[in-house]
Amino acid sequence: MNIGVLALQGSVAEHLKMISSVNKKIGAIPVRTIDELASVDGLIIPGGESTTLRRLLDSFKLYTPIKERIMAGMPVWGTCAGLILLANRVEGETPYLSLLDVDVKRNAYGRQIDSFVGEGDFDNMYINMVFIRAPKITRVGDDVTVLAEYDGTPVAVRQDNIMATSFHPEMTRDNRVHKYFLSMCGKE
Repeated sequence: MNIGVLALQGSVAEHLKMISSVNKKIGAIPVRTIDELASVDGLIIPGGESTTLRRLLDSFKLYTPIKERIMAGMPVWGTCAGLILLANRVEGETPYLSLLDVDVKRNAYGRQIDSFVGEGDFDNMYINMVFIRAPKITRVGDDVTVLAEYDGTPVAVRQDNIMATSFHPEMTRDNRVHKYFLSMCGKE
């Protein structure tokens, strides 16, 4: 099994390291091309800057192949900017992939200087949650399961083969959220 991390911008190395820490037998693959995308069984769209990621996905001609793979059932996990790219509605802008039935507001937890670590329950696991210019989930659709909340607001959600987090689990030493995603991919 190979798990890909979209490697155009953002916290790529951190996600690759976490995947390897869960299971050394799983390939952790940086994804920049259509061929690399075709070789993975699941994909992480990392945090970074969502507008930059949109432009890079278009430049690298990955928008359609990624959307088609997700719609065909490939597990995907968007962290922070990845959540914004997956959301059906983004306050003040046109949505991009529009595959996850949530509404989000960009940078709702503040600027870079306002970054913080919170704590909460993720699918019955108490974890640290690193928020860096994080989007806020303002609405959750009927078919979306809330996996975690922070201060009464959803910060991790799942809809079928799509998972998204407002926070950055890859910025901690705790690999349990990555392990959860690998279980979605059929391996842990």
